[in-house]
Amino acid sequence: MSKLSFKDFDILSEQDKAEAVALMQKYDQLDKQDSCQKDFISFVKFMWPEFVEGKHHKIIADKFNQIAKGKCKRLIVCLPPRHTKSEFASTFFPAWMMGKRGDLKIIQTTHTAELAVRFGRKVRNIIDSDDYQHIFPELKLQADNKSAGRWTSNQEGEFFAAGVGGAITGRGADLLIIDDPISEQDALSPKAMESCYEWFTSGPRQRLQPGGIIVIVMTRWSTKDLVGKLLKKQNDENADKWDVIEFPAILPETEKPLWPEFWKKEELLGVKASLPISKWNSQWMQN
Repeated sequence: MSKLSFKDFDILSEQDKAEAVALMQKYDQLDKQDSCQKDFISFVKFMWPEFVEGKHHKIIADKFNQIAKGKCKRLIVCLPPRHTKSEFASTFFPAWMMGKRGDLKIIQTTHTAELAVRFGRKVRNIIDSDDYQHIFPELKLQADNKSAGRWTSNQEGEFFAAGVGGAITGRGADLLIIDDPISEQDALSPKAMESCYEWFTSGPRQRLQPGGIIVIVMTRWSTKDLVGKLLKKQNDENADKWDVIEFPAILPETEKPLWPEFWKKEELLGVKASLPISKWNSQWMQN
């Protein structure tokens, strides 16, 4: 059935016009619902109208789409501060994945329990919003279990927030998200970096369910951080093999900002996140 257009309205009665408008709005709603359910960046744009899109967002969103389709299980995203890595990976992505799989078990971690709980509150509030319910009407939060850091869905999904070093015994994860596991203050501390790696290998990595997904997002301050250790280990036969997305604030090949739609170059000069440790191919910026 083709959509009605407004040029056909002259031949309709007032009642038929009202019904036609309602029908067109229904079609638009169904189209929007379908695109937001299937495509992560469409979901973000619908839920966050003020979002300013950059090319790096498209690359990350495409990888999240692959995760949802089961084509990627291990993802590392390294970006400078204030480039939307946490909004994407720790807020909208778990909400979107929970909508697609209502029984998903999610463990969200970051360098402090307080920040992890803050992410949990944001995800919970997104799912509880009217806009989200238009996209995923079947998913609801359990009324008797809606604390910010620990909540469940009506489809047996679970969200658990924890800080690095915190206990997660007894929890299982279909999706493990690790967001900036070390604070900027500890970023160059060998002891802190080693403790983070030991926590990861002995704690959350052991909580992963069969077929589980790991997403690590962080700003890199050292080659000896969690990402550096994991990438070095992946040469071992049984180690995790990672897909990596990594960009600095200013692209050295073009000397342009990674996100020119939001940041001006002069605002980024001197930003510590423009690290020489980033290894990437910026050819896509010139296409």
